Amino acid sequence: MTKADLVAKIAEKADTTKANAERALNAFLEAVEATLVKEGKLTLTGFGTFVVEERKERTGRNPRTGGAITIPACKVVKFRPGKLLKEAVK
Repeated sequence: MTKADLVAKIAEKADTTKANAERALNAFLEAVEATLVKEGKLTLTGFGTFVVEERKERTGRNPRTGGAITIPACKVVKFRPGKLLKEAVK
C-alpha cells in the first residue's frame, strides 16, 4: 500500500475529502516523528509501540570485496505490535 492508497482509504472511512485526509495523515506522521525525536518512545494502546534504540558499532563485510568494514553506531526506530493488532492479523 502506498501513501496515496492510505490517504484514499482514510478519506473513504472518515467520509472526508482526500485533501483533508492527506493533511490529517501528514499531521499524524509529523507528530509521531517529533515525539520519537523528543521522547524516544510512542505508545498507541492496542496498536503498538514505536521505540528509538541505539545500535552499537559493529564489524560487517563489504559484499563486493569481502573485506571487513566498520559499521558506525546509529539510532533506529523499532515497532512492537500491540495485542489487538496481533489478534487482528492472525
